[in-house]
Amino acid sequence: MTRRGLLIILSSPSGAGKSTLAKRLRKWDPSINFSVSATTRAPRPGEVDGEDYHFMAEADFKKAVSNGGMLEHAHVFGNFYGSPKGPVRDAIIDGKDVLFDIDWQGAQQMTNSELALHTLSIFLLPPSIAELKRRLISRGQDGDDVIDRRMQKSWDEISHWGSYDFVLVNEDLDKTEEQLKSIITAARLRRTQQPTLLEHVRALQSEFEETGQ
Repeated sequence: MTRRGLLIILSSPSGAGKSTLAKRLRKWDPSINFSVSATTRAPRPGEVDGEDYHFMAEADFKKAVSNGGMLEHAHVFGNFYGSPKGPVRDAIIDGKDVLFDIDWQGAQQMTNSELALHTLSIFLLPPSIAELKRRLISRGQDGDDVIDRRMQKSWDEISHWGSYDFVLVNEDLDKTEEQLKSIITAARLRRTQQPTLLEHVRALQSEFEETGQ
């Protein structure tokens, strides 16, 4: 193994493009694993348990949290969401990147977790509030009341932009995608991601001493 995996956090207010960009990143590099979150909400039409979400009863979810089985968790719009810790930890050790589409609460928990050294957090800002609302409406997925709630929550999300490693204004999807690729490529070369570096430096030291330099 030449490197550790990255725990890639992608956050934004609803409608700022994180889900679309997450899919583009996986198309760019299929080896990136998309984290399958656990949730207590009911499945939507077409969603498959274990693929879209791990659907759990609320009691089971809370038990997993109390046992330390969730890397992060949050209560959003009346339901619980979380990321099972075991699969993520194993992937990082095996050198596989894991991508998370989560909010600031989850991001904060992850950057303070036992896997903090391997996290890469990126926040996406919309070009304007008007454009953010236009995108939510154009999706055609939610009623007016849900859109209003998402808009009310958007500033709370945006206000936490300063706690992320990188912040991008998603005005153009293609440009933002290229920026994300560059960030991930560079982060993979961080010292913390290269477990064999220490061994290599020690070999250099031994060689140096043997040659009497």
